[in-house]
Amino acid sequence: MVLWAEWWVWMSASLILATLEVLIPGYIFLGFAVGAALMGLLILLGISATGLALTLVIFAVLSLLSYLAMRRYFALRKGQVKVWETDIND
Repeated sequence: MVLWAEWWVWMSASLILATLEVLIPGYIFLGFAVGAALMGLLILLGISATGLALTLVIFAVLSLLSYLAMRRYFALRKGQVKVWETDIND
């Protein structure tokens, strides 16, 4: 069996991407990590694509949807302004 069709490979990639998100924050790698975890879960449940190209497209769509969901959830509300009360130099 090919390696990209194994669920644990996707879960390992998810863990690596989540670790990268901790080292380089910005919610970019976190979207990919959630996408990889969801892809691993789909493969674990037996819902997998037939080829590498389709698997990567599904991964890309899942990553994009998770990134957009996190952006909507963690974003400042409309009209809300972030006000800094203290300065780092004080």
